Amino acid sequence: MGTKSKNPLQLINHPKIHLSNLTCGMHRLNSAYLAFMRWSNSMIQPRWNPEVLDKNRLFYALWTTGLFIVLIWGVYGINEAYALNWRRWGNHPRDWDHVWGVFTYPFLHGDLEHLWNNTATFFTLNSLLFYFYRSIAARVWIGLFLISGIGLWVFAQGGNHIGASGVNYALAAYLFSSGAIRKSQLLLRVSLLVAFLYGGMVWWMLPIDEHISWEGHVAGAISGVLLAVITRRWGPLPDLALKPIDPEEPLPDWWMSAHPEHPDVIAQQQLPNNNDSVKLSDSTSTSTSNRTQFTYRVTPRKKKGN
Repeated sequence: MGTKSKNPLQLINHPKIHLSNLTCGMHRLNSAYLAFMRWSNSMIQPRWNPEVLDKNRLFYALWTTGLFIVLIWGVYGINEAYALNWRRWGNHPRDWDHVWGVFTYPFLHGDLEHLWNNTATFFTLNSLLFYFYRSIAARVWIGLFLISGIGLWVFAQGGNHIGASGVNYALAAYLFSSGAIRKSQLLLRVSLLVAFLYGGMVWWMLPIDEHISWEGHVAGAISGVLLAVITRRWGPLPDLALKPIDPEEPLPDWWMSAHPEHPDVIAQQQLPNNNDSVKLSDSTSTSTSNRTQFTYRVTPRKKKGN
C-alpha cells in the first residue's frame, strides 16, 4: 500500500508527477484568477457606510421599533384597565373639535386582535426602514406619520378612525416605492421582500368592509409613495457602476512581470507594435545574458623572480 506524503514539495520528485503538469495547472489557476478579477471589477458595487456596524444598525432599528410598540400596548392596557374611553380621541375627518386625533389615532386600537395585527406588521416594516434607511429614517417616519394622518382627516368621509394600520401602509408603500426608483440592488431586494410579505395589503385599500378604515389605508399608501419620490436623492447612495473591462485589453504590467512564462503573456509579447511586451522581453533577455556572460577561472599566481 502506498503512502501519501504530507509535504507538497516532495510530490515534485515523485516519478509519476511531472513538473510540466504542475506548471500547466498553475497557468490554469492564474488564468481563472485573472478572469475572475476582470469579472468582479465590472460588477455593480453597492456603497454601504463601513463606519456603521451592522449590530449598531440592528440595535437602532429594534430600539425605535420597540419604543412605538411599547407605547401602543401601554395605551391599550391603561385604557382597558381604567376604562378611560380614550378611543374617542381618534381621527374625526374635518372635525375641528377633534383635530388632535391626527396625532393620537395610531396609538388607539379596538381590541387585542386589531392591536396584534398592527404590531406584527409594524415590527417588520419599521425595522426594515430604520435598518436600511438609517440616516433618514427618523425624518421619513415623522413625515409618514403626519401626512397619512392629515390626508385621512382631509379626505375621509366621517367616522372615528383608530389604529396604526395607516402608518403600516405608509411604511410598506415607502419601502416598496423607494427601492423601486433608487438605483440600488440592495434596496430593490427590500422592495421585493415587502411585496412578497405584504402584497395582499392592497386589497384592503378598497371599501370591502365597512368596519375597516380603507380611507386610512389609502392615505397611508399615498403618503409613502409621495415621500419615496421626495427623498429619492437622500439617504442611501445608489450603486457605484464601474466601467467594464474590455476582454481584449492588454494585460497589466504587474501581471506580465510576475508571470513571464504565462501563455497569455507570451501571446501578448508576440503581438505587433506592443512596446510593453518588447520592453519586458528586452529586460528578460538582458537579465538572462547578464547572468550567462560572466565566467570565473582560477589561475595560479606567478612567482616573482629573484
